Amino acid sequence: MPNLRAYDPAYAYELAVIIQDGIRRMYKDGESIFYYITVMNEPYAMPEMPGDVTEGILKGMYKCRASTHKKSKLRAQLFGSGAILNEALRAQEILEQKYGVAADVWSVTSYKALYTDGIETDRWNRLHPAEKPRVPYVTEMLKDSPGVLVAATDYLKTLPHMISSWIPRRIASLGTDGFGRSDHRESLRDFFEVDARFITLATLNELFLDGKIEEKVVKKAIVDLRINSEKPNPVTS
Repeated sequence: MPNLRAYDPAYAYELAVIIQDGIRRMYKDGESIFYYITVMNEPYAMPEMPGDVTEGILKGMYKCRASTHKKSKLRAQLFGSGAILNEALRAQEILEQKYGVAADVWSVTSYKALYTDGIETDRWNRLHPAEKPRVPYVTEMLKDSPGVLVAATDYLKTLPHMISSWIPRRIASLGTDGFGRSDHRESLRDFFEVDARFITLATLNELFLDGKIEEKVVKKAIVDLRINSEKPNPVTS
């Protein structure tokens, strides 16, 4: 729906920014729009806002935590949304401490906003060929962000792929395709392969596919992370 603003915030400050924006646009400015916000019931610590990231929250993504291992030749960009953002942050720590991978973590608050901006930018460029091309927001954000791209979401894998036309490289997408059955979140995330361990593995596999690391590193990681490589596919199981 074109007048729907859909958001998947992870933290209280993100939610506050989105609600303030909605109040301003709907009630003060009288725009004919409405908001859909997913708020999970998982208890976890709410950090302070990391600087002025208001624009990024509303436009769909911002860098939540940069890597401290800037000198590493192995680089990655991890996308997380909602409660899964915490899994991406845990994966960042595993990648840096155990595998020497410098990973930046991005909070993707709205794939819909990024997608809408991308198609609107493409349309404007198509209709104004003589003018300087505009750059989609997600393209601008990632232009100086090297390394493999891995996205994890509580929704279908196709969601991150919605923005694949405007990102600089291929993206490995982890999502919850299939029917989930579990007694707690840890089991559910293991079932759907979206937790920190699988984000770590996906990152290492992307580095292997790019020729940055050897196959044995990925194989050892499967063992170290206690991942059952023969587990049923969640889509069909």
